[in-house]
Parts: sequence; C-alpha cells; structure tokens
Amino acid sequence: MQIARSIQEISLDLSQGCCVTIGNFDGVHNGHRKLINRAKEKAASMGVPSVVVTFCPHPLKVLAGSHAPALITDYEKKLDLLEKIGVDLVLLLEFTRELAALEPEEFVKSILVDELKMKELVVGYDYAFGKGRKGNFELLSALGEKYGYGIERLDPVMIGDAIVSSTRIRDLIKAGKVWDVRPLMDRFYIIRGTVIHGMDRGGKLLGFPTANMRVRDELHPKPGVYATWAELDGEVYQAVTNIGYNPTFGNDEISVETFILDFDADIYGWELRLNFVARMRDEKKFSGLDELIEQITNDVTLARQLLDAPEARL
Repeated sequence: MQIARSIQEISLDLSQGCCVTIGNFDGVHNGHRKLINRAKEKAASMGVPSVVVTFCPHPLKVLAGSHAPALITDYEKKLDLLEKIGVDLVLLLEFTRELAALEPEEFVKSILVDELKMKELVVGYDYAFGKGRKGNFELLSALGEKYGYGIERLDPVMIGDAIVSSTRIRDLIKAGKVWDVRPLMDRFYIIRGTVIHGMDRGGKLLGFPTANMRVRDELHPKPGVYATWAELDGEVYQAVTNIGYNPTFGNDEISVETFILDFDADIYGWELRLNFVARMRDEKKFSGLDELIEQITNDVTLARQLLDAPEARL
C-alpha cells in the first residue's frame, strides 16, 4: 500500500484510472470496511488501483476545534488498518479551512478527476462533503455524467437494529460498553502507549505490580476495571486494567494501570497495546489495603474466566 500526503507524492500508475472511496474512516469499522472492500472489488474487476481518500486532521478538528469528538483511531492506527484491508493507495490530504471552502465540483474535478483519473466512486449512504455539505449523492451522480465516472452508493451496515457508525462506537466506548464494540469493528477497542514509572504502589503495597501507561489515543473507555488482553513485543497476555483516579489513594489525575497476569519483567519504556474485552466494575474507594487486595484478587479471578471464553479470544 502506498501512502501519499499530497498529489505530488503519488508514484502509483493511475494512467488507466482508479476506483475511489472517500471519507474520514475514523475507527475503520465494519461500515467503512464494506465501502473499502467494495472499492477494491470494483477496482479489481476494472484492472485499476483502489484508492482511499481521507483527511488529516479530521475535518471536525479544524471546523469544531475543542468541540470535536475524540478520535477512535489516530492516523498511525488508521493507516495500519487500511493496509491490512489491502488497498493500493491512501491519499491522506491535509484538511484546511481553504479545502473546506472548496465547492464540491471544484474538488471533484481538480483532485478526483484531473489528478486521480477516477473512473468509479463508492460512497456511503449519507456521504456529503464540500462547502455547505453540498457534495451529496445527487450532485456526485450529476458530476459523474459530466466528467465520465460511475458512482455507487452503499446501504448502511446494521448490527443490533442500529447503524454501525463512528458515533455509535464512540458512545459505547465512553459508556464502558467495550464488549458491544467488537461486532461493530471486528476487533476489540485498543489503546496504545508507553510503559512509564508510576507511584510503585501496585507491587510494593499490594502484591500486584502494574504497568502504567502514557496513552497516545484520545478516546478512553469509561473509568472502571476491565478484563483486557495486553500485547507486548508480539506476545499476548491476560490482564486486568484500571482506568481512573485510584480513589483509595486520592489521586487527582486519570491513569491507566494494568496488572499483566502470569508475567514478571521490567518493561519500562516498552510499547503496550491493550485490547478492552469487558468492563467488570466501577472504581470504588476501599476502607484499607486488605479490602483492596481482596477485590483485586477477585478481579483477577473474574478476568481469567472472561478471557478464557472462546468468544473473548483475540
């Protein structure tokens, strides 16, 4: 897969045209995958490359500023997921207010038609872009007749009587309903970060040494205790992860701490990936260390049971 951050960076031969799908693809969920796979199918049948056009930063980061939603996937993770799907080219365009102000026809002609030589376009059921979101399916169809490309609009993917969408996934994660996210994404929700030094209470005081993370991802599950899969250096381990403020110790800042089961190694500075499988309980303040240790022991027992279930496997 080639990644280009401008038209000038494209080295792929597009002289015979291409099949394009376009969108933000935050989360690369099952609805997005349906679009991208359809673009791949059409590209293969035509003998031309498949192209995903997306934007960085997310348009709402520019247009809504601090009111923009947290991203489900950062750009590194999104590009990794797109590569696994197997598209030929990802054009990652810089999103600016100037780009937002373009009339839809200008964007279609100057970028999709003149530069990418687009022959087919695949869009989602509700796709619209450009100034005033005037670039809807009806306009794109009319422009297709004018500039000689075909267009196909796909129906939404439905799971549980509701549309699979980035908003739905984001809401589930923020509510701690991580188990419900997997069928929408075909994977568990993942956060990534570097293992850093914490307060060192887990091992010394409690007997449960924890890996503290400096998290890169914007979107965190609701504070609480979770059964997770921890990925370290290509190996996968069962784990218990606490997201929150450690009320027993009166912390003020949110933290992500993971007790990796059946594991004992110095991993400071390592990259850690956490796959969130199920939320086990809320955070709570305990009367003392004995009560906290008893609860953590129970958490470990429950996490093993949950993660041993066939449907919880990675």
